Amino acid sequence: MHQPYYENLLTGEMELPWVRLHGLKDYLDMVQILEKYPQVRQTFNLVPSLVEQIDDYIRRSVKDKFLELSYKPAKELTHSEKKFILENFFSINKEKVISLSPRYYELYFMKEAKKEFRDQDYLDLQVWFNLAWTDPLFRKDSPQLREIVAKARFFSEEEKRAVLDTQNKILEEIIPAYKNFMSSGQIEVSISPYYHPILPLLYNTKTAKEANPKTILPKINFSYPEDARVQVKEAVKLYQDKFGGAPAGMWPSEESVSEHILPFIMEGGIKWIVTDEAILFKSLKSKKRDTRILYQPHLIRRKEGDLNVIFRDRNLADLISFVYYSWKTESAVDDFMKHLENTYAAFKDEDILVTMAMDGENAWEYYPGDGADFLNLLYQKISAAKFIKTTTISEYLKAHPARREIKRLAAGSWIYGDFGKWIGNPYKVKAWEWLAEARKELESSQLAVQGSQQELAWKQMYILEGSDWFWWYGENHLDFDRLFRMHLSNFYTIIGKNIPAYLRNPLTT
Repeated sequence: MHQPYYENLLTGEMELPWVRLHGLKDYLDMVQILEKYPQVRQTFNLVPSLVEQIDDYIRRSVKDKFLELSYKPAKELTHSEKKFILENFFSINKEKVISLSPRYYELYFMKEAKKEFRDQDYLDLQVWFNLAWTDPLFRKDSPQLREIVAKARFFSEEEKRAVLDTQNKILEEIIPAYKNFMSSGQIEVSISPYYHPILPLLYNTKTAKEANPKTILPKINFSYPEDARVQVKEAVKLYQDKFGGAPAGMWPSEESVSEHILPFIMEGGIKWIVTDEAILFKSLKSKKRDTRILYQPHLIRRKEGDLNVIFRDRNLADLISFVYYSWKTESAVDDFMKHLENTYAAFKDEDILVTMAMDGENAWEYYPGDGADFLNLLYQKISAAKFIKTTTISEYLKAHPARREIKRLAAGSWIYGDFGKWIGNPYKVKAWEWLAEARKELESSQLAVQGSQQELAWKQMYILEGSDWFWWYGENHLDFDRLFRMHLSNFYTIIGKNIPAYLRNPLTT
């Protein structure tokens, strides 16, 4: 479960609403659904930057333009506000979500045809945008929301407020729900480095060449192992504050690992990490995919301690993430179960660990009903199957300690086993150079910047080290270019330096 850091530290505004909206649609129901299936055990990973921003919403300590314009009476909207709503309030899957509501679909086609919107049209759009992002389960369980959905159009301002007022209640339930399921032993919660950085690249951008020798590197090398250590340390601290104990597991951001970052993870008291199968075969210098090796934990022994590594089955994870949403539910679940049956038949009575690790929010928007039908049927079939036992990672390791050791962990991530998604093309390289220049300024400015400003400067730097900004560079995703330049501009403001002129213009054009 992951979102990058959207909050503008200088204004307190959420530049994009995805923490709130995915909080309404994904983070709570994904764990609550397990109540019906006590035999199903799962491991959930929560990224600290997501948890922090959920807390900010609950405390109402941040502004959200999308939410403010939702609350504003439709009759009072200015021309620019109406323009913003038309441009942004259809930001959800058209085929699987918008088309299910005749009124929402009608408004979509009105917008596409550039037809004039009246006050009632804007009001209905305000309601439907927020309803669409509220999980179908919550819409069904609330009598008030059921009535509003059934009414479908000609909403009143009071009905709109009823929809919006439910949102904070849902957000408030998220972390308590995870704690509740943890206490019963049905789930385990792991953590990622705080602002979701690519740790091997924080250690040294030259690490990218270990994964792919052809990678083009920045002209200014970025190498701050101490930052990688802090990102792990602060994540562990947040986990302890939220859940009352130390995390056993860590999902390195984007499953990105290298030998160099292992000491930081071990120092954090982490007992296991998860990464992609490509890293296993690269580590073992194996050119052949061998599930006999894949379907078991591996141990890393270093002077700093021992660390278990779990490797995911990429094929099975990708079926759920990228394939099954276009299938009929029954066919998708049957196909998945057939894969597991074939695996069981191949290994007979041997005990093996088959791991699927995947994005916890984005896939479900493409499934009918936000994935509820698929997950319910899948959990039913898994619960009934005699040859499967679901488990959390720590539960499995306690009963089945790793038998194989890895002498040296290869560098890479879940995407092609390298770091090309975050470094290598001219735009990503330039972004790293900008970041390296800023990081140098922070060290030279420490004597001048003191107290709370210094603390704020460090926080802004750690935010800038997040993975998402680099992920999108070179793909003309202007929102993330804007966010990176905003964070970087704010950094220079915080340390009392002039904002470099190059930050005025998009890097992607």
